[in-house]
Amino acid sequence: MEKVVSVVGARPNFVKLAGIDHLLREKFEHIIIHTGQHYDYELSKIFFDQLEIPQPQYYLGVGSGSHGYQVGECIKRVEEVLLKIKPDIVVVYGDTNSTLAGTLAAVKSGFNVAHVEAGLRVFDYRVPEEVNRRVVDTLSSLLFAPTKTAVNNLFRENVPGRIVLTGDIHVDVLMKWFRVADEKSQILDKLGVEKGNYVLVTIHRAENTDDQVRLINILNALIDLSRDNNVVFPIHPRTYSMIREYGFEEKLSENNILLIKPLGYLDFLKLLMYAKLIVTDSGGVQREAYLVKIPAVVLREYTEWVELLENGWVKLIDPRKPIDVEEILMHKPNKYVEGILGKGDAGFKIVKSIEEFLVMR
Repeated sequence: MEKVVSVVGARPNFVKLAGIDHLLREKFEHIIIHTGQHYDYELSKIFFDQLEIPQPQYYLGVGSGSHGYQVGECIKRVEEVLLKIKPDIVVVYGDTNSTLAGTLAAVKSGFNVAHVEAGLRVFDYRVPEEVNRRVVDTLSSLLFAPTKTAVNNLFRENVPGRIVLTGDIHVDVLMKWFRVADEKSQILDKLGVEKGNYVLVTIHRAENTDDQVRLINILNALIDLSRDNNVVFPIHPRTYSMIREYGFEEKLSENNILLIKPLGYLDFLKLLMYAKLIVTDSGGVQREAYLVKIPAVVLREYTEWVELLENGWVKLIDPRKPIDVEEILMHKPNKYVEGILGKGDAGFKIVKSIEEFLVMR
C-alpha cells in the first residue's frame, strides 16, 4: 500500500487534517508527523481526541521559539523521519512554520509535496505566513486551492505544480462537527454566558501581538466594547504574554471581558455558533464565522479570503490606528450567500487527486 505522510504542528493544521484523514486511510497507509510546534495540550492533543484523528505516529517535540529555530528544528527532525518512512507523497496544510519545514524537508529529500490550502495571498512579505505560502506553493507538486481567487493567484505566479480547485476543507470539517458541538459542548453553561449575548474575540497573529501600537489599539477597543457587551476572549499564549508585558491583564479583567484559556475545537465551535459578533485576526475563524452565519470583524488591513470581503460578510478594520468601537458594532453583513467556500467535498477531491497523481507519476 502506498504511503502518504501528513506533516502538522499547529491548530490550523489539525483542523484541516481532520477533513481528510479518514479518506486518506481508505486508500493509503496514512502516517502523521506532529512537529510539536504547538506543545500545549489544549492547542494540540485535544484536537486529535475531539476530531477523531489517530494520535500521530511521530511526535517531534520542537516547541516554541523564533521562526528560525522552529523552522530549522522542524526541517532537521522531519527529514530524519521521512528518510526512514520513504513516503510516496507528503501532504502539508495551510501556512504555518510546520508547513514550510515539512515542505523543505520533503523536497530536499526527494519526495513530492501536496499543499492543502494553496494560493492564498495578502501580497505583503511582512506577514510570516505569506512567506511560508509562497515558498510552499513554488515547491509543491500538487496545489489544492480553496477558492477561484487562489487558483488565479497560482496561475499568475506560474507555479510548476498541478493546480486543483477543491473548495475549503473547513467546510467539510464544520459540516461534520457543528451538530456534535451543539449537542455535546457545555461551554456556555461553564462560562455563564447566554446565546446571542456576547462577542467572541480571538487575536493571535504576530503582526498584531508583536506590534505594541497595534495590540494596544486592539486592547483599548476591547475595553470600550466591553462597556456595553459581554466579551469572551480565549487567549493564545503569545497574546497573553504580550498583554502582561504591556500591563493590560488587570485592565482587561476589571472590565466585562472574560479571559479564558485556549479551547478545544468543539467548545470553540459552540461559542462561535452562538456569538452575536466575532472579532478576530484569524483566517480560519473568519471562515467558520461565515459558515455558521455569524458576522465577523477582522482586525487586519487585508484578508486572504477576499470572497468573504467582497460578499460583505467580513469587515476589515485596520489596527494600526485607534479603533472606533461603533465601527465594529455597526457591521451588518449582506444577505447570506451559500457555497462561497465550496460544497463540503474538498476532502474527496483532494484524496482523488492524490490517487491520480500517484498512478501517473
